[in-house]
Amino acid sequence: MTAQPGSGDALNLQKVSKAFVSNQGKTNALQDVSLRIREAAVTALVGPDGAGKTTLLRLIAGLLVPDSGAITVFALDSVSNTAQIHQITGYMPQRFGLYEDLSVHENLTLYADLFSIDIAEREARFTELTRLTGLAKFNARLAGQLSGGMKQKLGLACTLVNRPRLLLLDEPSVGVDPVSRRELWHIIETLVNQSSTTVLLSTAYMDEAERCSDVILLDQGKVLKQGSPEAFHRQADGCSFSVSSPTLSKRQIQNRLKVQADIIDTVIQGETVRVVIRHGTTPNLEAGFDTAEKLHIEMIEPRLEDAFIMLLLEHYPTANPPLARASEPIATTQRETVIKVESVDRWFGSFQAVKKLSFNVQKGEIFGLLGANGAGKTTTFRMLCGLLPTSNGQLSVAGVDLSKAAAKARARIGYMSQKFSLYGQLSVRQNLDFFSSAYGLRNKQRMDRINWALQQFDLQALVDSTSIDLPLGYKQRLALACALMHEPEILFLDEPTSGIDPLARREFWARINHLAAQAVTVLVTTHFMEEAEYCDRLLIMREGDILASGTPAEIKRQSQSADQSPPDSMEEAFIRLVESIPDITTEAVQ
Repeated sequence: MTAQPGSGDALNLQKVSKAFVSNQGKTNALQDVSLRIREAAVTALVGPDGAGKTTLLRLIAGLLVPDSGAITVFALDSVSNTAQIHQITGYMPQRFGLYEDLSVHENLTLYADLFSIDIAEREARFTELTRLTGLAKFNARLAGQLSGGMKQKLGLACTLVNRPRLLLLDEPSVGVDPVSRRELWHIIETLVNQSSTTVLLSTAYMDEAERCSDVILLDQGKVLKQGSPEAFHRQADGCSFSVSSPTLSKRQIQNRLKVQADIIDTVIQGETVRVVIRHGTTPNLEAGFDTAEKLHIEMIEPRLEDAFIMLLLEHYPTANPPLARASEPIATTQRETVIKVESVDRWFGSFQAVKKLSFNVQKGEIFGLLGANGAGKTTTFRMLCGLLPTSNGQLSVAGVDLSKAAAKARARIGYMSQKFSLYGQLSVRQNLDFFSSAYGLRNKQRMDRINWALQQFDLQALVDSTSIDLPLGYKQRLALACALMHEPEILFLDEPTSGIDPLARREFWARINHLAAQAVTVLVTTHFMEEAEYCDRLLIMREGDILASGTPAEIKRQSQSADQSPPDSMEEAFIRLVESIPDITTEAVQ
């Protein structure tokens, strides 16, 4: 951020508590939370799923009343001055309420009506907002026909109609591609620098929190730490390392390192494995490796995510990463193609969502499908799962031609959709029972798989909980468990970690690596570019076509022009590739 934070306090919370009562009992969402947030700054709210982030934002917005304690917004009490707070606050929840049958301009008009904006002021304000968000040429387009990134920008524009002094954003970049995410951040920084807006946002992405002036870490309704990103870095100083080997794959290195007691985190980062050790320990990182494997170890600068993991694990000292002893990949002497896509087209009326798409996926491979919002990824997924027919071309999955025997192929695949698609009013056990039955499991086999899922995904304590009420990370666990009930050969994952915190993402990828080691083929879409590093190969789509393909290292090389330095990350490589096409837009319907 280039603007300096203001000297005053925009928000002041003193011993704020909030509890909710449901059929499962009482949940203490916030417990004696005290904090101050400065004016004209961007503050990040981070923490595991269920930490209390959304509850805190809703209390500040005046949508909930605290059970005890006090909240002031620019010296206004959140209970006695609610109407005044609403006039100076913009709140954008995770599921912002756009009206999809209304145009961009009509949505802005509706929110201007809600805030009683004078008719004479509206058009100038709309022009300013559509210019800021890049929506000026889409005024007449229906909101339902916008891509995911454009919907987020329209939601933000509607939130800004009343020119709020305080902007509250609940995970604003979930489900949008890196280009759209960067555009959203440009809007946020412009508001702070030019209008001195105070911004409090919750995020599951630590690279976003790194951009903020201040970071608040919540867990189980309590503040664990508040400070600048640099203050968090000092928490993990001397504990971060980079490990690589010319003879071992990144997953092999990760599997061997993660079983060491004093190593608290291992993530694949580029061509290396990033390792975080427990503070005050000196583990032998070379243990479990032969000298012939030429392990290269280098101490590196800590990052916010390292401190995030370290601080949380201090509160869960007995927790161990799931499936820590994941199997080494099964050795194969011959590569077997299990997914074959040949010259596939898909039309929706006059709009071509997928254009002459061709690629293969090998058995036991983790294959990533990337692209900007509207690139055609979800359409491709739906065709591969037999949920949507092709317009032209051939698809073969698990040796089955989908045009002739889609049902036979579906029996051999598992599918986890982008949005939570289980039965929200059913309990955890009822969902597992339904899906195991739908997959044809009966009697003892069915009960064995249900018990396996409850134990493997640590769902025993929530077995009777209504699934819609589960924290996001547990919804993701349940969705993956349901997709695996029939032990599929191929697993399709459509943005499976969207919006979940770093701990839950690590748990998820430990499971995926374990499945790949057992020769399960995994096809995954993601907007989180660090996860693309976990893939064996990647395909980047652009407007229904192939923009680039190869291993993560090959993709980075393809993104580098003669006058550029190598990209620092997969996200930078992705943005370079997308922006290398002059006419690239994010206009397409997904």
